[in-house]
Amino acid sequence: MCQRLGYDFTDQSLLVRGLTHSSASDREQVPKSNERLEFLGDRVLGLVVADMLLQTYVNSDEGELALRFNALVRKETCAEVAVELDLGAVLLMSAGEAQSGGRKNKSILGDACEAVIAAIYLDGGFDAARGFVERFWRTRLLNLKEPPRDAKSALQEWAQGLKLPTPRYVVIERSGPDHAPSFIISVEVDDRPPVSGQGSAKRNAEQAAAKAFLLREEIWKEDD
Repeated sequence: MCQRLGYDFTDQSLLVRGLTHSSASDREQVPKSNERLEFLGDRVLGLVVADMLLQTYVNSDEGELALRFNALVRKETCAEVAVELDLGAVLLMSAGEAQSGGRKNKSILGDACEAVIAAIYLDGGFDAARGFVERFWRTRLLNLKEPPRDAKSALQEWAQGLKLPTPRYVVIERSGPDHAPSFIISVEVDDRPPVSGQGSAKRNAEQAAAKAFLLREEIWKEDD
């Protein structure tokens, strides 16, 4: 695993903890889960990516930087890196979680990737964590030739431009098991009819709803 990560741990227990899902943490002789490390790793990743963006896109304003940042640190991107590293194969989890598809679950993989970043940070310091992030995020950062289109941001800017209230998002339905939930969320602006969107996370469903609203009001076109 260390060879794939490009980092040799002095304290191997940190790596083990980073790869331990909460479903396994109550078993005997299994360390605590990676949830606390995930919290720290998210912040370390954010700092490194923010600094990389400032150095790379020197002419971009704050809004463009924020769109790029959100695309790079979101759970889906972390899950992509986890797949690249094949973290799913070495995660410690309960048999039931594994049988229900936990090793391929994007949320679990994304959390594990963030936890590994924190483990590297705690073991080797900020420079070691930065080296890891740069190795696996640099190409992704450079491939963002244009700021990603963010439907929620676009809808909020449109509402502000018309001096309308801030768009309001409401959870209509949550279904599915905890490891693979599905959300239906509606968005409404002022007195206009609400529009719904569906996604595997609240953020995704909100984005889908915002996009549907923009398309219905002809603020965006289908090819946007």
